[in-house]
Amino acid sequence: MSSKQILITGGGGFVGSHLTDELLRGGHKVRVLDNFSPQVHGDAGHAPYLAPEAEVLAGDVRDPKTVRLALEGVEAVYHFAAAVGVGQSMYEIASYTNVNADGTAVLLEALAQHPLERLVVASSMSIYGEGMYRRADGTLVEAHERPLSQIRAHDWNLRDADGAPLTPVPTPEAKRPDLPSVYALSKYYQERLCLTVGRAYGIPTVALRFFNIYGTRQALSNPYTGVLAIFASRFLNGNRPLVNEDGRQRRDFVSVHDITQACRLELEVPGAVGGVFNVGSGHDLSILEVAERMARSLGKTHIEPEVLGKGRVGDIRNCYADISLAREVLGYEPRVSFEDGMEELAAWLEGQRPVDRAAEAVQELRTRGLTV
Repeated sequence: MSSKQILITGGGGFVGSHLTDELLRGGHKVRVLDNFSPQVHGDAGHAPYLAPEAEVLAGDVRDPKTVRLALEGVEAVYHFAAAVGVGQSMYEIASYTNVNADGTAVLLEALAQHPLERLVVASSMSIYGEGMYRRADGTLVEAHERPLSQIRAHDWNLRDADGAPLTPVPTPEAKRPDLPSVYALSKYYQERLCLTVGRAYGIPTVALRFFNIYGTRQALSNPYTGVLAIFASRFLNGNRPLVNEDGRQRRDFVSVHDITQACRLELEVPGAVGGVFNVGSGHDLSILEVAERMARSLGKTHIEPEVLGKGRVGDIRNCYADISLAREVLGYEPRVSFEDGMEELAAWLEGQRPVDRAAEAVQELRTRGLTV
């Protein structure tokens, strides 16, 4: 593939810096637009992991003038700019809606006047709400959000209309959205707005529904980032990881290196245009299993998880990826096992000194009545 000028919005972050490396290795030129939010980047106001070959533009995706400047000469865009965090989205409602929805709208209004070869939008597994389930008779069912009364009763698992237990299974892209949080709503809006405007203006657009991403460079002091980063911050400060519900809820944890692989393939595969693809590992782990494996990797087995026995409004029980479509259309194949990914992460964590704010975040949600 010929070299392209590529813009990554929100590219100063965890995933964006890794994608920048991937694209530069492929011979592309990369421009990054990022507002360097203190919650993600601290007070430094820059991204220490960005390759020096990348062009960096500090600014806000909600500013039309900044966006037009960022798009000059650009042939493809990865739209990663977003406020991220299920729990925080439930009380910073205006902020999440403004950043994720209005920022996307400003970008797309500019793109409507800017010829582009490819737009890739970072969507999220959060839009599924609960994943797919199977009844005892083998039939599949699209489960819905648990009633608050059930969560208050600490009855965590999903059941069918007759009260029989449901078994989680991999979730395909065909599963209809069931949006349990402000964050999920905003990410679905981003996804659909990009696909709708892309189709209208002839912009080849692809949406990637990322599952739970982990790896080096994640913002360890951000208490609303991925669960592995939050656990790492707790362990490194000698504190017990805080686990919601009973810790047996299951997720798909995918290495950032596999995420960037999928992002690169989206740029290269013509058949991806107009599509929506799950990007995960294709495997599931419980939250307690993740905490235990991290403890072993860090040599912190003496620090046991603290199971809070509380549910968080906006959370789901189980969701993990069916990646068959990405395999078939993109040629995507996860390459990093959880064991290898944890080994790399543990080595990087040796030099980190994060501020542990997880307990503060839990207390904030509790004060607002968002844990039950």
